[in-house]
Parts: sequence; C-alpha cells; structure tokens
Amino acid sequence: MKQIPGGICAAKGFTASGVHCGIRKNKTKKDLALILSEKKAAAACVYTTNLVKGAPITVTKNNVADGYAQAVICNSGNANTCNANGIEIAEEMCALISKELNISASDIIVASTGVIGQTLDITPIAEGIPALAKELKADTNDAAEAIMTTDTVPKVISYSFEIGGKECKIGGIAKGSGMIHPNMATMLVFVTTDCAISPAMLQKALSADVKDSFNMVSVDGDTSTNDMVSVMANGMAGNEEITAEGADFDEFCKALNAVTTYLCRMIAGDGEGATKLLECIVTGAASKEIAVTVSKSVICSSLFKAAMFGADANWGRVLCAIGYSGADVDVNKIDVSFKSVAGQVDVCVNGAGIDFSEDIAKEVLTEKEIQVLIDLKSGDASATAWGCDLTYDYVKINGDYRT
Repeated sequence: MKQIPGGICAAKGFTASGVHCGIRKNKTKKDLALILSEKKAAAACVYTTNLVKGAPITVTKNNVADGYAQAVICNSGNANTCNANGIEIAEEMCALISKELNISASDIIVASTGVIGQTLDITPIAEGIPALAKELKADTNDAAEAIMTTDTVPKVISYSFEIGGKECKIGGIAKGSGMIHPNMATMLVFVTTDCAISPAMLQKALSADVKDSFNMVSVDGDTSTNDMVSVMANGMAGNEEITAEGADFDEFCKALNAVTTYLCRMIAGDGEGATKLLECIVTGAASKEIAVTVSKSVICSSLFKAAMFGADANWGRVLCAIGYSGADVDVNKIDVSFKSVAGQVDVCVNGAGIDFSEDIAKEVLTEKEIQVLIDLKSGDASATAWGCDLTYDYVKINGDYRT
C-alpha cells in the first residue's frame, strides 16, 4: 500500500466538483459539493449518535437502505437541522441532482453542515447545480473546499493497494474542526474506492473501522447532529468482488483504515483555534475497553488541553482524567511520558511524579504534534485517541459562530 495523489478522484470512475451557490454570504467560499461515480456503487454509511439528527441523515438512510449509491451532494453553511421542512429540502436536493445527472434520486447520499436551526433555502442550491454538474472533473480540491466550515485546511488523502493481483485505489475528503467528540463528530467524511466489495462487507468494514478511528477523535466534547461517514465502492478496479472475510477483506480494511486514520489526525489537528495535535497512546491495559476509556478521558480533559496549549507538563491532569474516567485501573502502576519530534520526557512512574527538566519538557510540548504516552502496566490491550489543545481562539470562534 502506498500514498498517492488524487483524493476522492484517485479511484477509477469518480469525478467531483465544488462551487459557491450563495448559501454562504462570503462569495469566496465554496458551499456546494458533488461527487459522482460513473456507475452505481456499493455504499455504506455510519451516522451521529445524537438524538437530534440533521434531515439529510434521514434521507440518506432511506436512499442507501438497498446498499447502493452513485452520487453525493453536500452543502456547507447550513446544517438543515431542526427545520420543519428539512426532509423536503434534502429530498429536493436529491431530486435536482437526479434530474441534472439522469440518475436515480434514491441513489444519492445527501449531507449538510453549518449552523443548526436556520431555514435552508433551496433556491441557491437549485441555481448552483447546473454549474456544479458542469464542473465535474477528476480533481478533488473544489469539493474538499466546498464542504469546509470553520476548517482552516482541506482534508484529503488517497492510497493504492492490491487485491487479487489488481491495483485498487481508495481516497477520502473530510470536514471537521469544531463540535467534535466521540462518538462521531461534526464531521462529514466521504470515501471512494474502485475496489469491488459487496454492500454487506463494505458496511462491516466501515462499522468496525470507526470504532478505532472517528470515534476516537475529540476537539470540544460536543457531539454534532450531522455527522456522517460514507463510502462508495464502484468495483471498477476489476478485482473479484469481496463477499466474505479473508485475506482480501483484511487488505481492504487496512487500506480503509489508512484513509480514516489520516483524516482523523487532520481533523484533530485542525480543531477550532487549535495550535497542536494531541495523540494519546494507551498501552498495557487489561482490556481494549479500558484502553479506549482512558485515552478518550485524557484527550477530552479541558484542563489537560489547556496545559498543552501553554506547553505545561502538568502530568497531574493526565492522572486526574484517568482517575475519573471510570476505567478499572491500578493508579499505582501508571507511567506517563510526553513525546514529540523534540524528544521525550518521562514525568510519572508508578503513579508518582519523578524529577524531570522543565526546560526539556517545554521544548517537547512546544511542538505542533505531541504524543501522550500512558502505560497502565496491567495487560496487553491498547488504544489511541486524537484531540487538540484548548486555546483562546476556540472561545472567540464559537462566541460569534452564528452571527
């Protein structure tokens, strides 16, 4: 497996586009994206666990119930959530794409992101769709930009891998910067592949993957209403269709995880106002569940996140977060270290502080990517969670997000 250019257009048969249609006031920001597969593709999705769900999720669930899709339409700037006519608008978005591209409206994944509770006018979308269709090409960039809200950078990745002697390609784009919290986040993630895999096995792969990828990301503790991860697999690579577990399925899962893990790191590192990507790696846990619980608790701690913003090696906040996590751990065995490209500093052994250089710790924690290494010394299970520091700018961004 190797990283390649192309994003969601790396795989055979996929094109994409993005335009400014007028949902967002800033005309320099694209706000409508389209992804099209040349042929109908196997489709799988996972959604937010929030009881309040955006209307597009309801429509998408209905559309992919048969396991297939051919296109994705997504707008930014308005979440189409908590709107009386939200379902109608989401269905109309599908109908408009259906008419423009001559594909079935029930083969369309629809998504929205932005402000919750504001009415979404279909007019700019309807007026923008002809240009959106005209701009379709084997280029990911415009679509990746069009799904962004407070994101500061597009999030794009793709890989090639081999199944049964055939080269397959997989790529993804994502948006996500704030309202990010397990399980799922204010993320929209769209993955495309030309690998041939049945809808059932595609869903199995995605559902298993998110447990160790997107459900391990937290920026601010808020679980969004519109989270969605979708995968379309059109089979145009020509490999024998994956219909059961085995070596080919394992290879596909490995490629899918490469895409999702990369996007997880990008989402966490681009958290609203963030200056640092935090990666909490827990080892030596008695069970996977304990490792997951501990890593999430640490990465979600506001006090710990604030300390990382200040490059303060306040390891006591790590122990504190572990202590209230509810995980069954022996606090007298825990080791903690901080690591970055500047080096590693051990700060806690067997649950107690040790002497360390504050100057070296400052150097380690001033870097843009920081690992928090926690060894529970109670077993062989491990887990990794991703987050970011908590900064002044986070409050500033969210203090006037709507206005």
